[in-house]
Amino acid sequence: MKHIISACFFLFSLCMSAQSVTVTVDQNVTLKEFFKQIESQTDFKFAFTDQIDTNKKYFTQKNTYKNIEMSKLISELNQTSIVQFSITGNNIFVKQKAQTQKPTKKKSKLTGRIFDDERQPVIGANVFIKELETGVVTDVNGNYSIDVPNGNYTIQVSYVGFKNEEKRVSVTDDNRVNFNIDPDSQQLGEVIVMNNKAVDIKTTQMSVNKLSMQEIKKIPVAMGEPDPLKSILTLPGVTNAGEASSGFNVRGGAADQNLILLDGAPVYADSHMFGFFSIFNADIVNGLDLYKGGIPSKFGGRVSSVLDVTQQTGDFEEYKVNGGIGIISSRLLVQGPLQKEKGSFILSGRASYAHLFMKLADNNNSAMFYDLNAKLNYRFNAKNTLSFSGYFGNDIFDINDRFASTYGSTMGILSWKHKFSDRLNSNLSTFYSDYRFNLEIPIESFKWDSNIASYGLKYNWNFQQSEKFKINYGVDGLYYNFNPGVVKPTSPDSQFNYMQLDKKYALEASAFVDFENQITEKLNFRYGLRYSMFYRLGDETISTYENGQAVVYNPLYKIYEEGTPNGSISYGKGKTINKFNNFEPRAALSYAFNDESSIKASYNRMAQYIHILSNTQSPLPMSIWTPSGPFTKPQLLDQYAMGYFRNFKDGDYSLETELFYKNVQNRIDYIDGADILANNNIEQVILNGKARSYGMELLFRKNTGVFTGWVSYTLSRAEQKTPGRTPEEPGIANGDWYLSGYDKLHNLSIVGSYELNPKWSFNGNFTLQSGQPVTYANGYYEMGGIHIPNYSLRNENRLPLFHHLDVAATYTPKPDKKKGWQSYWVFSLYNIYNRKNAASMSFTTNEDTGANETRRLSIFGIVPGVSYNFKF
Repeated sequence: MKHIISACFFLFSLCMSAQSVTVTVDQNVTLKEFFKQIESQTDFKFAFTDQIDTNKKYFTQKNTYKNIEMSKLISELNQTSIVQFSITGNNIFVKQKAQTQKPTKKKSKLTGRIFDDERQPVIGANVFIKELETGVVTDVNGNYSIDVPNGNYTIQVSYVGFKNEEKRVSVTDDNRVNFNIDPDSQQLGEVIVMNNKAVDIKTTQMSVNKLSMQEIKKIPVAMGEPDPLKSILTLPGVTNAGEASSGFNVRGGAADQNLILLDGAPVYADSHMFGFFSIFNADIVNGLDLYKGGIPSKFGGRVSSVLDVTQQTGDFEEYKVNGGIGIISSRLLVQGPLQKEKGSFILSGRASYAHLFMKLADNNNSAMFYDLNAKLNYRFNAKNTLSFSGYFGNDIFDINDRFASTYGSTMGILSWKHKFSDRLNSNLSTFYSDYRFNLEIPIESFKWDSNIASYGLKYNWNFQQSEKFKINYGVDGLYYNFNPGVVKPTSPDSQFNYMQLDKKYALEASAFVDFENQITEKLNFRYGLRYSMFYRLGDETISTYENGQAVVYNPLYKIYEEGTPNGSISYGKGKTINKFNNFEPRAALSYAFNDESSIKASYNRMAQYIHILSNTQSPLPMSIWTPSGPFTKPQLLDQYAMGYFRNFKDGDYSLETELFYKNVQNRIDYIDGADILANNNIEQVILNGKARSYGMELLFRKNTGVFTGWVSYTLSRAEQKTPGRTPEEPGIANGDWYLSGYDKLHNLSIVGSYELNPKWSFNGNFTLQSGQPVTYANGYYEMGGIHIPNYSLRNENRLPLFHHLDVAATYTPKPDKKKGWQSYWVFSLYNIYNRKNAASMSFTTNEDTGANETRRLSIFGIVPGVSYNFKF
């Protein structure tokens, strides 16, 4: 009888264990929730010991089991969960695994690099391991790294606009798996264009706009040349002084308040031909990041923004050539391996040839520019890479042999990247960068040469303690040599004598640490601190003034005048003239409501120790950089920002909204009638004031489909205030807040791209901005028969509304051709409805009628452009 009962019980157990169920488990499923799934589909009941907490999450992997027998399900779960299941009759017993039963699978490091069809590293590609339901995103060098248990996995790489790539790998030790991904060109039927511009909801980084070269080359610009710098003017919070003007203004800041980096090295000028072209060659630029706020601690030295431009890495396997021929300039790029899989090079050059057409037209004027870019890379092994980036550019002007000018920049940076371990890597770099300006006026028989040169060293480390906690830290130093100018007579009868303006020297050093901490699945926090020091150094003689005031107020005429030196102090070479230091805290926080929306907030303090001396809204080539010192204090910024971010329809659409407030201490202001050219005592025309700006930014993007683009709008105010130093002094504009020259109340940009078919695509860009603040004459008085204008308060007026519409069409004759000679044409019309935007307004007297009149100066009307582009 006992044997019969045992046999029945055994058969009953077999029948129970043969029942099939469908369940899903993952890292977020509690044991109680798992029990409910089983008990709702079967007759099983669960029993467990006191050590088992049913509200705890015991599962380590995500899996869905469909119509699986209970015995097989229990076997599968026992391999991956951290508790032990066993079936006895219609009961499932649950107990803690013995120490020896805990999973002992060894973990290995899976690393690699993702390349696109041009053999360029892909930044932000998704690397996903299907079996583990987890993944990572590639870094700025296209690298990924993830810890996985040993086993067999399917790795999927995806990047919007490219085909997904999959590889099956067996992980038994540290593995390196590289991927090459191809563009997703759905040529038959509907053409789908996708840009990887969905908002990263969870990251703390805000106030950052990124543009790829694919987007930059689609934005129509004057002269038909793709221009990375002009493209950022379509982003919220970014403006400039108008057409054909150099520099750019971010959130109401001046052009000299922007830190411009090319592969990590600073550059001090950003344009060719007085602003018609930027110094960045679109062929070699890989992409750009514009930081407007929430700036990480690794950046410093400017108080408005950071424009981080990176150049492409040359192809490690094949030689390639591409270029373009335009109506104003042409360009050529060559790249290829120095040693396959180890070393690569990329060289690019541009040159304009407008001066040739002038000579053919018997025009003695000449205007041209050229530049060269280079980047070399060599991988010694998996842990050590050496790279060099360089830039050299020059502009040459010659106006009827009466005026000649050359100016340009040189930059070189050598970097060594070393990987200490899977968690720690470093980047050591040293660089040189200069900007020079030379002017010659033969009729006056003199030359003027000036320049700024800097030498720098950076050493940065990145440590990843875990996927939820990262530390970036480093040190850097920068030595400056400022040459405000040397005047040289060019003939014996010149009325000018040789004069060397006082050279200035300075040392800027800093250290920073930055923490990235994922506190919960929804809450992320980044916080850091930068400590900066600045030393103004000799050899230099500093003038002294009564009461220490280089600018004096004349109460009789109610004007500020240059003070008269009453002595001087000489500082020997390397002696400290002034010393400044500042703590610069940074913080950013993000809270994700779900996978589609989040709010973010940030604060950053920044210090700026060097300044451009220019009382124009747009920096001119002869603008002079000068260091902080006895009469010029460092600028200090406090910026606060918060915003709401959302993706719609799985990233097809995205919305970014931000509010910001900026406060800048020690902003340079100039007295009326200030003469800054070749002024050896510049402190005599400078007052220290303050500035503020605040506003709202909106950016709405359509990221996928045959029609893509974005709409950006900024509503903002930028003001400056320079009160009097005593109750008797009025300051500037009566000591009240007045509009800065960079104020644009409204700023709207609409950018669109339409892919008609594989051969034709069309692009458009509409810009509308409030007119630039200016100071108009509000009357005149007559003295000796001469009309002398009387001016209103500073920047009390505005230029007329600024707007234009630009369109372009791209024609690719053979879109399916992927080898050999490939080409496309770009046809563009800038300012299609011929708007005569005012660059300035002047008030004069008509020589014939004697009547007062206003004249508008416009730079561009409608400007056609065409370029032929090729690669092979």
